[in-house]
Amino acid sequence: MQTRAWWLLALGTIFPGTAQIIGGNRRLGRFALRFTLGNVVLLALALAIFLINKNWLFAIATVPFITTVLGWYLWFFGALFALLILDALRLSQLGRVQGRQRLILLLSFLMVGTLGTGGIVYAGTVSTTSASAIGSIFKQGGSTQPVDGRYNILLLGSDAGSDRFGVRPDSITVFSVSAATGRVAVIGIPRGLEHVPFSADSPLWKVYPNGWDCLNECLINALYKNVTDKHADLYPDAEKQGSTAGVEATKDAVEGVTGLKITSYVMIEMHAVTKLIDALGGVTIDVKQRLPIGGQADDGSDAKGWIEVGKQNMNGYTALWYARSRHGTSDFDRMKRQKEVEAAILKQMSPATIFSRFQQIAAAGTSLVTTDIPKDMLPTYLDLANKVKKRGMKVLDLVPSAGYHPGSPNYTKIRADVAKIIAQNK
Repeated sequence: MQTRAWWLLALGTIFPGTAQIIGGNRRLGRFALRFTLGNVVLLALALAIFLINKNWLFAIATVPFITTVLGWYLWFFGALFALLILDALRLSQLGRVQGRQRLILLLSFLMVGTLGTGGIVYAGTVSTTSASAIGSIFKQGGSTQPVDGRYNILLLGSDAGSDRFGVRPDSITVFSVSAATGRVAVIGIPRGLEHVPFSADSPLWKVYPNGWDCLNECLINALYKNVTDKHADLYPDAEKQGSTAGVEATKDAVEGVTGLKITSYVMIEMHAVTKLIDALGGVTIDVKQRLPIGGQADDGSDAKGWIEVGKQNMNGYTALWYARSRHGTSDFDRMKRQKEVEAAILKQMSPATIFSRFQQIAAAGTSLVTTDIPKDMLPTYLDLANKVKKRGMKVLDLVPSAGYHPGSPNYTKIRADVAKIIAQNK
């Protein structure tokens, strides 16, 4: 009876339904075994598609209807698996097993039933959650074509909050990704960049033919609010395209600075960074300089706390302040720290971490991320993101230490240097 019980557990785990065919309700067993074989066929088909062209599998996995149905399917399978394991436990007749083996078998059945059912149901929850997240974040249809073989994605870190008036991009970065190789050039643009030019085909050319130029009031990050408040009519189709007038104006400004055509944008509200990092379980950063958390005094005397020197695992709150802390440092130091946080987040995003914390990650993205990236482009960008993680990023920050002066920028030099780093990362 002991050997029989172990066989029922093993077969019922590997091929659900087998235990019922051997010693129970054969009708239930045949149904469950057909269901199991169907799962094997589906997994084999998915593996074959992945080996042939993994983008096809990504495309299937990012269709909300398919992932929703898959979630329901997995929930049903989880319930069926629990029923089959409990029935196999009944069929094993543990009352006839002698000694300690009875308890060991009982615990084994319960462990397999709990872990198996929980794993299947969680996979179903991940599938339905991904469908909801994709539908909420990626609302645009169609596709995006690369420009000169590259996707140029504008990442904006919004500083909107209950303690702030209006929206200004606190962080402005361009990720230029080769469509062929996934190699990335990252261009960091200081929020205090002045005298920003516009191309002749920009709607802002008519309003600011000499560029966004009025000394300290006309920094590049202030353009978002200016256009939102005064010139939103220049971008009448922005909302239909999943954007805003402020975003479109910032895109035009960034194109004027870099000479690159922006293909898409992603805006992350600052609290999204906190939630995302917490969802990932924190990020590891090597702190080179002691930094204050909060406060207004340059000496940090009114700080709420301190980020100490040394390698440490930061939660979302600490990592956000590491990226934002400005007292005692410059905007250009902040830009460098923001890149460190971005790199740490990318490094933390392993498949295991994403799967195990998917609901929290999806919740962070759904509530606080906006983008005009079409949902049909997700397979392409997922494939490129995998390549980016393997190959890393080359960074060009337009800061004084690198020879760039935001107060009196040389845009001819900037565009030439951007073109150079792009050529080096084809």
